[in-house]
Amino acid sequence: MRSSLPPSRRTTGRFSALTALVILLVAWSGSPARAALSITAPATANLGSHAFGGGTLSVQLATTTVTSTDLIGAWTATVTSTNCTTGAGASYQTIPRASLTYWSGPATATTGLPSLVSPGQPTAASAVTLAASRTAFSATTMDLDTSTVSWEPTLSVAIPTNVIVGTYTCTITHSVA
Repeated sequence: MRSSLPPSRRTTGRFSALTALVILLVAWSGSPARAALSITAPATANLGSHAFGGGTLSVQLATTTVTSTDLIGAWTATVTSTNCTTGAGASYQTIPRASLTYWSGPATATTGLPSLVSPGQPTAASAVTLAASRTAFSATTMDLDTSTVSWEPTLSVAIPTNVIVGTYTCTITHSVA
């Protein structure tokens, strides 16, 4: 006897071929380590979407600025990240922070008299993963007034092939000491 069941649809993995993965990074934050230093960074960034099955999303972020009121001093700005998750954050709902790469690029603006300004990753070729805390920028200042250093970092996300469709969020934190 033959069955008249409808033919089954074939899918790749857990998704149909038209499903898109949306990456949304939120909650940039900055925290000064001492009163003579402050840091400002973008509040949110949206990396857009990508079809499932791997790939990379990349975006140049808005300006990050360190302000120093030290007369003479040195500072280092660092950047860290959490994993990007959706849903309950199970393994198939997580993009590990090692899949995020960051490069600071050169200084886009300076004020005052920073005597030595050093980007952590001056070019795209020197991009680093955010699997650990990284130096984003550093400077030595010799000024009787306020000095600032600004840069516009680039963030990329390599999308693992095993994640499900969803809106993924993580927190990128810049701090300065």
